[in-house]
Amino acid sequence: MTTDRAIAIGLSTRPGTAGPSGDAAVVHTLADQTVAAAIVDGIGHSERVSCVATLLAEVAARVAARRGTLPGLLSAAELVADPGAEEVAEPDAVAVVAVTAPGDDTTRIAWVGDARAWGWDGTRLRQYSTDQTMGQFLRVYGGPAVELADHHDVWVRASLATAVVATVREAEISDRLVLLTTDGIHDIVGHDEVEALVRAHEDHPQALTDALAAAAREDRTGERDDATAVALLHLPASTG
Repeated sequence: MTTDRAIAIGLSTRPGTAGPSGDAAVVHTLADQTVAAAIVDGIGHSERVSCVATLLAEVAARVAARRGTLPGLLSAAELVADPGAEEVAEPDAVAVVAVTAPGDDTTRIAWVGDARAWGWDGTRLRQYSTDQTMGQFLRVYGGPAVELADHHDVWVRASLATAVVATVREAEISDRLVLLTTDGIHDIVGHDEVEALVRAHEDHPQALTDALAAAAREDRTGERDDATAVALLHLPASTG
């Protein structure tokens, strides 16, 4: 007898040293086993940022599961599109969303800002998202200014508060393992180290996300950013 394939899930988040975590991650599964995962990286560190990031991730994952990654992201964006009437502006954030289902070889992703999506096919780790930062813009279009790119990676050129169809990026991943990360991981843990951890834990998504969050170290200033990872693993059909 052959049983339906399933999606194994890993989710780990580790607060940084600057205050309340601005990271949030939600995985939502529908009755038909469609899985949607959303990671939101709030800009700043406060109780308000933390609360709003959690709300944004919940909305993005739940809407994306039923309507797709682009509607999921844009629905979350509507919650922070207005700066608000209070003296303190509504928090902003970057985000990445992924949707997949058992038996579907494709995982659809959408992102805004510098949250990342990766795919592992069993032999290589590939980054499918492209950071929407001034640093990445300079690498592509900067000419001589490309030498300044590393200094401008913290300058996010697109965020949820300003997200529209034209600024949200989308892609499809056919790899068996899909990984989502915030910059607290991928800005500190290099590609080779991430790939080594994926290779070591490719069949155990929870162990993988735990290892990635634990690998986030302090930067040159002695601070450590919030670190969050989600892994979605397509399990093969089993026979018995």
